[in-house]
Amino acid sequence: MSSPMLEFKDVNVFYGQIHALKGVSMHINEGETVSLIGANGAGKSTLLMSIFGQPRAKSGQILYQGTDISKKSAHYVASNGIAQSPEGRRVFPDMSVEENLLMGTIPIGAKFADEDMQRMFELFPRLKERRNQRAMTMSGGEQQMLAIARALMSRPKLLLLDEPSLGLAPIVVKQIFSTLRELAQTGMTIFLVEQNANHALRLSDRAYVMVTGQIRMSGTGQELLTNPEVREAYLGGH
Repeated sequence: MSSPMLEFKDVNVFYGQIHALKGVSMHINEGETVSLIGANGAGKSTLLMSIFGQPRAKSGQILYQGTDISKKSAHYVASNGIAQSPEGRRVFPDMSVEENLLMGTIPIGAKFADEDMQRMFELFPRLKERRNQRAMTMSGGEQQMLAIARALMSRPKLLLLDEPSLGLAPIVVKQIFSTLRELAQTGMTIFLVEQNANHALRLSDRAYVMVTGQIRMSGTGQELLTNPEVREAYLGGH
């Protein structure tokens, strides 16, 4: 069996005195969609950010395609095929949609920019309508679409998504998850950090549950959806 695309081996991360990730071990295989669910403040975003070394792992290994990247620069990580759509969208507010998308090509250069921009407009038709509009004038949902599209412009092997549904209307969340499903069907490897456990687990091949910096549970998306403990804690008992 081939080794995982991304693997955390007993990773510990600290913010000053605070032990934010406690011996985390987990993996993502090529072509899988894996989600990490948990309450706000559980350490999910910290885990995602540690892939880029912000914050750095104090001990343990983060392996990407077999190479330990825990001490590598964020630039190294990005130019080797990992892209992130960050929490809170963080688009460039004064730039147009097109300019934001071009920023996504920085890790690989602009060789495929035109072709990939057309693909983003097919994936997110709303962005095509807004192509010359400044990002700050768009709705939260449109900005989220832009953040995901910008990450895809670097042709990543692994797409990281940090809370893509945060603060969005249910109908927009549905649209975004439907696009993520499309991406997953093309064979893209996706790692999703998400508070909306219902959507995340339905999309995922496998998932992990994080509680106060530790992985407490793992299984297929379907297993966790029907797990009474998970339902009670993250699915409102439904």
